[in-house]
Amino acid sequence: MTTASPSAPPGALDKALDWIERAGNRLPEPFMLFVLLTLVVAVLSSAMEAFGVSVTIPGENEVTPIRGAFSGAGLEFFFTGLADNFIGFPPLRTVVTIMLAVGLAERTGMLAALIRLAFSRAPRWLLPYALGFIGVSGSVMADSAFIIIPPLAAIVFKAAGRHPVAGLIGGFAAVGAGYSTSLLVTSLDALLAGITNGVAATLPVAGTPVTPISNYFYNAVSSIVLSLIAGLIIDRVVEPGLVRSGFPDTELDDDDRAGGHDADDPTAEPTSATVTAAERRGIRAAGVALLVVVATVLVLVLVPGSPLRNDTGGYLPKSPLLDSVVTLVFLAFFVPALFYGIYAGTIRRGADVPLLMGRALKDLSGFIVLAFILGQFIALFAWTNIGAWLAVSGAELLEAIGLTGYPAILGFVVLASLLNLFVVSGSSLWTLMASVFVPLFLLLGYEPGFVQGAFRVGDAATQVMTPLNPYMIVLLTFVRRYQPNAGLGTVIAKMVPFVVPFWVAWVLVLTVFYAFGIPMGPGVGVRIGE
Repeated sequence: MTTASPSAPPGALDKALDWIERAGNRLPEPFMLFVLLTLVVAVLSSAMEAFGVSVTIPGENEVTPIRGAFSGAGLEFFFTGLADNFIGFPPLRTVVTIMLAVGLAERTGMLAALIRLAFSRAPRWLLPYALGFIGVSGSVMADSAFIIIPPLAAIVFKAAGRHPVAGLIGGFAAVGAGYSTSLLVTSLDALLAGITNGVAATLPVAGTPVTPISNYFYNAVSSIVLSLIAGLIIDRVVEPGLVRSGFPDTELDDDDRAGGHDADDPTAEPTSATVTAAERRGIRAAGVALLVVVATVLVLVLVPGSPLRNDTGGYLPKSPLLDSVVTLVFLAFFVPALFYGIYAGTIRRGADVPLLMGRALKDLSGFIVLAFILGQFIALFAWTNIGAWLAVSGAELLEAIGLTGYPAILGFVVLASLLNLFVVSGSSLWTLMASVFVPLFLLLGYEPGFVQGAFRVGDAATQVMTPLNPYMIVLLTFVRRYQPNAGLGTVIAKMVPFVVPFWVAWVLVLTVFYAFGIPMGPGVGVRIGE
């Protein structure tokens, strides 16, 4: 691979990337973006109310008028509902609850130790596929996966005699392009489900309520397929390309970092992939603790007359068990993390537990601030009835042109993929798109959980090729340790081989679920009533 010098004329790729960067830089930050969108909804709804615009929602006999935000009722809604719109933002309670436990698992070192253990046991030929699996499932650590997994992969690849930059590039691509899926239930599942339910609840027919496990079957299949593809690309495309181009496989600044890992530098590479004796002891204790949690839950679920069953004695389509997913996920992370910390020595006294959990909440501060304006936007969008009007109008348009089946779903995925180049925040993008497309596809007979599953393709596959992804700069910092002249064009060019295969494979998985009516998760089908 050749890297352009500062004086070289820009090529077609550089020009395209420059255009994307300029266009993306003109977008406000997500918080200000939704402030502006909220103002747009307020002005537009007031104008539509002045012109007497209304909508007839299928299933209702009465006409629903558009309500203006700058009317007396609108001002009352704003002044009396500001706090409730924020605290009632559906993802807030689920994400914060789950992240308390996941944050403890991360801060005690349990997640990083498990990753190193998985790497250390993988034979040389299996490393790319192990990296693909770990990367695709890495979203359990939220955004920290972008910083933890790639440098660890580089170390392991180097130790195994493979090109370290292949591990670096492959780890980042697997984490980012497969970010929306995992074999594990993550805080992202809770976040998307909360937004979906918040929008669907505004319609008379809301479909099946979405829980953090409503896309689990779909996620499980997708994560396995994408893991294999990631491993294949790393092994057959990325690494051979690095070798052919003579890309350096030795860091150029080892002396500058002789002191080891700097905890204050998010781009500081860990110096070892070895799992210590204390960490192994902690992992064993965490495994036993997890088994105890699982056994306890199974006893509670399977015992006759269990309070976790529904009125018919079952669990689907709705039951206290499915309503307890957040609690179950919390326990599955919290209890093992607690025992890991005690036995590994990262928790030495009781006060360490709330301290570590508090640090996890500190990491969530940006999301909590963003949740404030997202809650206002969703609430106002629903209250004005603009969302219902757009959904009905859009459904009628799609029916008029005959685009109501799979082509409409595919068009939605393409749109999400394109928007993801500019709005890389999944919560922001889904809030924006769900407000229109969940009601629209509900009116066409599709379950909200299926629409959410389709969104996952666009939310992840293309984010590793946009310079607006803030972690691209972190990756570039890592790569420059091997090739100082590398630029954004260098790393994005290495990401492109992942994007198209990931996107195509993920769409094919979605197509199979659609064509055969396979449930997306427990109790959630493709179409309402299935």
